[in-house]
Amino acid sequence: MEIRDLRVFVAVAEEGSLSAAARRLHMSQPAVTQIVHTLEKQLGERLLQRSHVGASPTERGFFLLHEARALVDHHDRIVAEMTTSNSTGVGPLRIGVPLELPPDLLPSAVARVGAVFPDLVVQMRHARSTDQLDALKAGELDLALLRDRPLDRTIDSVPAVTEAMGVILTAARAEELAQPDGVPLHRLVDLRWVGFARGDAPAWHDQVSATLRGHGVVGIDWVVEQDRPVTPEVKLAAAGTGQAFALASKGWARPLPEGLVWNRLLGDPLIRRTWAAWHTQSRRRDLASLVADLDLTHPAGVVSFQEIWGRSRLGRGAEAALEWPM
Repeated sequence: MEIRDLRVFVAVAEEGSLSAAARRLHMSQPAVTQIVHTLEKQLGERLLQRSHVGASPTERGFFLLHEARALVDHHDRIVAEMTTSNSTGVGPLRIGVPLELPPDLLPSAVARVGAVFPDLVVQMRHARSTDQLDALKAGELDLALLRDRPLDRTIDSVPAVTEAMGVILTAARAEELAQPDGVPLHRLVDLRWVGFARGDAPAWHDQVSATLRGHGVVGIDWVVEQDRPVTPEVKLAAAGTGQAFALASKGWARPLPEGLVWNRLLGDPLIRRTWAAWHTQSRRRDLASLVADLDLTHPAGVVSFQEIWGRSRLGRGAEAALEWPM
């Protein structure tokens, strides 16, 4: 259970509906619904009573609401207290963004961090993962969102997004190739892949290429061979010929042009991960807060907010000295 999850639950209980809570938190409603569902599953309790007029806490939900409000308020006071001495004079927070990032991710995270850091100024720039990593090492970015996990010891990272990739086809091709549960990857064998240049994210490119080859898909559209970023417009235009396919996550940020459809790949053979990466010597607390918010996974061993803060402010040897009542 994370502070982020409790904050979402409190918002739903106070607003009386999932959609109103989503607007308050600058999140999508499906993301709010998923967090509430995960909380209920973790706790083994039904926390909300849903009806056609909204959502209200159950008896156990009211108990959690009381405790969650106290924890969230306590967390926010700690962050505010620890950041007041370093809240000005650090400059804008510079973030690198890859193409096709889920549309909800950064706006909602930045809005929540901005509530704690009222003076926060964010500058974003699109760049391929390899260029972002170079800029991060050179001190030109504070946070990079990378499709390849960095191996450099001077860079820390946490997983921010995991996406099952589907396939964009013409409606006619989809009708021909799709099964009820999705499109088998091997059925794309007669089409060309409209992918991305290997220079964008070498490890992810190699993983996709190897998976496609393993299913007999070896055709690559010519636009990929130019070693330049492939824009969504180019990708969709190529897929629209009916001779090629494009890979994309289900939550891709735009309505598809008429005649194109998205289908799941049967068995989810391709999973794209995006990593939030920062320099280990960073001293920015707003950055630490943003990284903690972007970390959407909960497995043991994932870097927590207090660990991130310890690394960014005190250096690698200081984590053990930090005791945060969260």
